Parts: sequence; C-alpha cells; structure tokens
Amino acid sequence: MGSRRRLAPGATVSRVSTPSSAGMASRAETAGPPETDRPAMLFDLDGTLIDSVYQHVLAWQEALAEFGIELSVWKIHRRIGMSGGLFVSALLRETRGSLSPEQIRDINLAHAAAFGRRRATVRPLPGAGALLDLLTDQGVKWAIATSGPASAARPALDLLGLTENTPLVTRDQVRHAKPDPDLFIAAAALIGVEVTDAIVVGDSIWDLLAARRAGALGVGLLSGGYGREELERAGAYRVYADPADLLDHLDEVGIRRDPAWPVG
Repeated sequence: MGSRRRLAPGATVSRVSTPSSAGMASRAETAGPPETDRPAMLFDLDGTLIDSVYQHVLAWQEALAEFGIELSVWKIHRRIGMSGGLFVSALLRETRGSLSPEQIRDINLAHAAAFGRRRATVRPLPGAGALLDLLTDQGVKWAIATSGPASAARPALDLLGLTENTPLVTRDQVRHAKPDPDLFIAAAALIGVEVTDAIVVGDSIWDLLAARRAGALGVGLLSGGYGREELERAGAYRVYADPADLLDHLDEVGIRRDPAWPVG
C-alpha cells in the first residue's frame, strides 16, 4: 500500500556543486519534472465506510432509556462520532443530569449490546470496498480510524472484506477520541506518513474538527446524515455523497490514477 516516487522515464539526476544558473539549467535538462507523493487517506468507519449510523443512534437511545434518560433520536444523532464517554457526557448536558464514571461505563456496555443486536442490518456503503481496493492497487497508503472500540470495529473489517492486518486505530488505542486529533495522528503514524500529508474522510462534523486539529485536509461524506453546509463549516474542502461518489472524483482530492498500477 506504499506510494512510489519515480522520475520521468529515462531521466537522470546530475549533482552540481554550486547553484549557478548553468548548473541549474543542466539539472533541469537531465531530470524530469519534480514528482510529489500522492496523499495518504485516513477513513472514519461508521457512516463513512459502513452504513451503521442509525443503528448506533437507536442503540444509544435504547441504552440511555435503560438508565432513565429519554432523548429524541435527532439529538442523539448530532453526537454520533464522538467517543462513548464524551458522547454520554454531552448528552447529559441536554438533560441537566449527571452520572458516575461507573454508570457511564455501564451505558457504553449497554450500547454495545444493543448495537450487537442490530449488527445484522449493517451493510457496507456503496463503493466502499471498490474505493479501498483501488487505493491499494494504486499504491496509495490508507488506514481506518474509529471512535468505536476494537470489539465493534473488527467485525466491520469482515463486512468490508478486509483482512485482520488492515491498518486500524480504535478508541482503545488512544487517549482521546474525536473531536480530538489523536485517532488520526495515530493512524497516520501506523502507515508511516505525516498526518499533514494525509486526507481525512469522514461523515460527521467531529471527524472534520479532528482533522483540522491534526493539520490534515478533510473530505466530508453525506452518508452519515450531516448536511453539506455543516460539513463544509466544520472544515471539509470537498463533500461527496458516499464512497462511490468519492471514488468517481478522486482526482479532485489530489489522487490521480497512475496507469503504471493495475486497476481492478
């Protein structure tokens, strides 16, 4: 999945000892135009690669109700993408309530169980597998970074047809989840790139806020239920419908398909 740096066919590089105009001209004649690496891509998971946002919303509603916290679905949806603990704390502000750390942990466990009962309805988003396959074939580095725990993320790899060694960073591996930048910084390090040389792809404002804090460019997808203007205000410089739409417009985000790499 590593990107390759190549000179123009048949080009050589001449070393010069002084920055004279003659030397600069000689180097320009012998070396092809400078090449840049294509950016790496860091993907959120829920709502970005798999169609699971609304299953999470209903699972959170069920888990919260077990603890006497009644919230409308739309209010829950606005917080999807945060880490579980931050998510519950944010929602408690809506109800002026309070919970102990142990109760917050128990709500997260109840959510995991409720989501597990809905897992069979989760599907890959259109174009997700094809997008990841093409990036791999084209030598573009990529990784997945999710605010969910490994126990929830690993089954999603199977759903996407990915192997266990897929570059994946989960909530368990970082100190803070989104909107903090830790997940994306860790994912970039995992695949050996600077996060500032990567593009973050996510469906929520929390993904894009985390991308901005990490110093990465952000691309928004509408497949998680946020609107185009919301994603753009959070920092998305491009917005697409879903992974299939992004796949059709990869050149717009700086990933030009290299004919030297096989496709499909």
